[in-house]
Amino acid sequence: MKPLILSAPYPRTLELIFAPEKLDQLHATYDVLETTDDALACLPDEVLARARYILGQPPLSVETLERLTQLRAVLNVESNLLDNMPYARLFERGIHVLTTGAVFAVPVAELGLGLALDLARGISQADQDFQQGREKWGGDGNAQSRLLSGAQVGLIGYGDLGRALRRVLAGFGCRISVYDPWLPGSLLEQDGVVPASLEDVVAGSDFLFVVAAQTSENRHFLNASTFAQMKRGASFILLSRAGVVDFDALAEAVRSGHITAASDVFPQEPMPPDHPIRQLPGFIRSAHRAGALDIAFRGMGEMVLEDMALMDQGLPPLRCKRAERETAARMQSKPVDHN
Repeated sequence: MKPLILSAPYPRTLELIFAPEKLDQLHATYDVLETTDDALACLPDEVLARARYILGQPPLSVETLERLTQLRAVLNVESNLLDNMPYARLFERGIHVLTTGAVFAVPVAELGLGLALDLARGISQADQDFQQGREKWGGDGNAQSRLLSGAQVGLIGYGDLGRALRRVLAGFGCRISVYDPWLPGSLLEQDGVVPASLEDVVAGSDFLFVVAAQTSENRHFLNASTFAQMKRGASFILLSRAGVVDFDALAEAVRSGHITAASDVFPQEPMPPDHPIRQLPGFIRSAHRAGALDIAFRGMGEMVLEDMALMDQGLPPLRCKRAERETAARMQSKPVDHN
């Protein structure tokens, strides 16, 4: 009898995260029972007792978890750690909670680079001016332009996305400082970046990238005081989670002309049609699309298959990122509402 997977990957689908040949491999190796978040807990005891893996992030009660007697791992393909399962009990039983978010690091970092270059050189604004017949030629169109090369760059957060951003910036010769209270300074120095306080990163950066996860401690920790500390004319690029930023304060800092900004994430998605952020000059908007590439989604499927193959042999997973008992319950990232 093949091992059983309970598949509830919403908002993903199996067809999204597995290339056709990988989906064939999945079904050839495992029995896959497709279910939903609501229906999983209602499955018969004999089905739950047989399940080796859960593919997705359905809510799990302690009672349901106790019925999953053979469970080895929850493979979270939404990639946000949701506060919907008893992490402490999962860890006590040695059940892995794995996330596939690393697949988004390079795509998001590349879009972040594009946003920074646009803010530095006014690319999209120049295009709009050209379409409307009010373009400025040559040096006249560069009054507010500056170079990314050699600039002082700050990163708030240094997980998979922060490291990917450092790599895509490598050719620009930027001086990169990092604030991440969850990492020791020596690990940052090994990567060639400078560990610094939040205040120093904010005040010293020409380009400030926010790539930090949202936790129970950092909601809106980037606020009006933060933006006031930034250099006049500096650029603020938000790539991770909107909840870490006071968006009204950010909009006001841009509206006043103190900074420019770009964001791929927003406190409400989609934003209301009449929200002033849609028309705010000096603010570049991207509709939470930075990581949403087929190559990233298909990478999830490959990671999942490889880690399940390792766990089938009694070995630890290596491709997906393992949730840690000390931090899993502190994550507060909000998934995208696809309704």
